[in-house]
Amino acid sequence: MRTSLNITNNLNLKAEMRNDSIFQILEYDDLRGSEDVNLAVKLNFMREAGLKLKQVRILLDDSAVQLESGALSYLKGDIKIQNKIGGPLGLGKKLFNSKVTGETMFKPTYSGTGEIFLEPSFGQFALVELQDDEIIVDDGMFYACEDGIEVSSAMQKSISSLLLGNEGAFQTRISGDGLVVLELPVPETEIFKCRLNNDELKVDGNFAILRTGDIEFTVEKATKSIIGTATSGEGFLNVYRGTGDVWLVPTKSVYENLQNTSLGNMFNPGGSYGKNNTNENQDE
Repeated sequence: MRTSLNITNNLNLKAEMRNDSIFQILEYDDLRGSEDVNLAVKLNFMREAGLKLKQVRILLDDSAVQLESGALSYLKGDIKIQNKIGGPLGLGKKLFNSKVTGETMFKPTYSGTGEIFLEPSFGQFALVELQDDEIIVDDGMFYACEDGIEVSSAMQKSISSLLLGNEGAFQTRISGDGLVVLELPVPETEIFKCRLNNDELKVDGNFAILRTGDIEFTVEKATKSIIGTATSGEGFLNVYRGTGDVWLVPTKSVYENLQNTSLGNMFNPGGSYGKNNTNENQDE
């Protein structure tokens, strides 16, 4: 599994080519088309905050891709659109996967030669190449892929992860050989891509958004003893073991806290020093 990043003179561009298909993530440097004053103020605020509009572009050369339902903006060329239902068995499988993962039931296939542009968004995207591999990702992250990729569901394999992992009973499995476009909760530069080599990773929280198929996921006590677990303040930890990749988004909780709390609370990281200072200031 790998990603690549290229920069052009006129437009920030992340691109990858595989199997006669080219996937590009276009990033617009600026938006200045509004004549409305209120909208112009909002655009200026977003520009100052570093928020940029992005759009996925796919170039087909006698090839095919699958898209998340409703993702298409427009297309050009000799491209046919079809939904592969797969008969009653395939329809039932799609319905089950949709119910347990929250992904859309149908993912139309676009085949032929031409260009496809997906809906512009201020969200974040990543290009991932699978080489006869599989990844388990958070629900809702799938956006587009080459036709050789299968999107299905993966049930948690351990009782602890099923009951205590806060990831749900099922997650989205993406497997096969080809390119995948993922929607990310944070910019890709803020993702810690941890490579495990017959090793283990312990995480306090559910901010691991991706793992490769060979990684085992369980939930375990922070320490072996009950007293140690109680006094450590950590309780249970998400544990990832094996050889493969795990993507962590430690900044995700910061954004969530910013949405729900005041700025003053963000300066206390949770340690005893911050708590003591807060109490002292309140006493004064």
